[in-house]
Amino acid sequence: MSTTERAGRKEWIALGVLALPLLLVSMDVSVLYFAVPYIAGDLGVTATEQLWIFDIYGFVLAGLLITMGSLGDRIGRRKLLIFGAIAFGLASIAAAYAQNPEQLIAARAVLGIGGATLMPSTLALIRNMFHDAGQRQKAIAFWSAVMMGGISLGPVFGGFLLEHFWWGSVFLANIPAMVLLLVLAPVLLPEFKAPTGGRFDLIGSVLSLAAVLPIIWGIKELAAHGTASLPVLAIVAGLVFGVLFVQRQRTAAYPMIELAMFRNRAFSGSLAANTIGMLALVGNAIFMTQYLQLVQGLSPLKAALWSLAPSLVVGGAAPLATTLAKRFDRAYVTGGAFVLAAGGFAVLTQVRVESSLAVILTGAGLLAAGLVMVMSLVTETIVGSVSPERAGSASAVMETCSEFGGALGIAVLGSIGTAAYRADLPVDAAAPLREGLPAAT
Repeated sequence: MSTTERAGRKEWIALGVLALPLLLVSMDVSVLYFAVPYIAGDLGVTATEQLWIFDIYGFVLAGLLITMGSLGDRIGRRKLLIFGAIAFGLASIAAAYAQNPEQLIAARAVLGIGGATLMPSTLALIRNMFHDAGQRQKAIAFWSAVMMGGISLGPVFGGFLLEHFWWGSVFLANIPAMVLLLVLAPVLLPEFKAPTGGRFDLIGSVLSLAAVLPIIWGIKELAAHGTASLPVLAIVAGLVFGVLFVQRQRTAAYPMIELAMFRNRAFSGSLAANTIGMLALVGNAIFMTQYLQLVQGLSPLKAALWSLAPSLVVGGAAPLATTLAKRFDRAYVTGGAFVLAAGGFAVLTQVRVESSLAVILTGAGLLAAGLVMVMSLVTETIVGSVSPERAGSASAVMETCSEFGGALGIAVLGSIGTAAYRADLPVDAAAPLREGLPAAT
């Protein structure tokens, strides 16, 4: 197929089909925020089990992204997408009707497996459907907007369902979209796999899992509980396995990742920008959620609804980035978008206890708009800088960097925020006050 062939109506409709799994996977990261009290009361969940219910989805998703991206390149992206939709749908049913915490944790783990197949497959299929650079930029801008919208809509959607149904409804809501995807995918989505994929690298897959999981777990533990030996050892072990994984990719006959991709400055630089963007976005979300609920005293649902207000600005950010990138060097546009995001942080420094909601919403809107522009541009650069045969593994690497960025956002910005909070407390403050704002309130 010619690289200049333009996509038609079928491809644009197919893009809408791809938005279904992307929206659900991104929503599943945050949809449980309101459901946990109901789940805890119904299933008798302990504090440790509650953490695992939250975290196991993200851990499994992050750990398997590289594996699933490589697998999709070999067996076919559409086929992997369909398998992932089936797994996601069945796991959603299992989670909705879980009878104890262990069953729910296991179902969330399977949801993570399904999510790991869906996310790189959607982006890789966009690379295969949109060969024209201009059309691909628009498609990826839409992809970025849907992903960010899903993360924002998750708490609101969950809160709405819980006001009318039982907690299992937040999982059952996935089923209609997965069924629709299974019906439409074979008709509208093209199949694509690398012509010379070779044998799947099982050893490389295990090493990638052993590298990613301990590092993300260790970072989150350090953010939640401070410096401790076990999380530090986990991070060190993950780094060691990461070195072994890289060495495996250098010597394997059919590597999961072509290391030559990282020699491309556009590819590696875009990965770094994407990681920094996610660090800022997730880190800010922690503070905004706490401010709206604990300082302003809003209910969780009201706080979630107010947090959607910046989305009005974000909706036009990705298309604007695409338009500007056609007229100016995308490096300058990306830099300008980071400056816009920094301006949002500057506004947020002026937030006080007595501030109106307009201050924090303005700052959050500028921040989110700038970061969505960044992510839209770097995603297109990452996908466009590799061959269609490697689009799946490249997408998986990008998503893995996003997970690392999110974990670092929680750890780095969360730790700075906690230190700043404690610095203003009296030396003799009670222990609950020193623990943090949630415990203090």
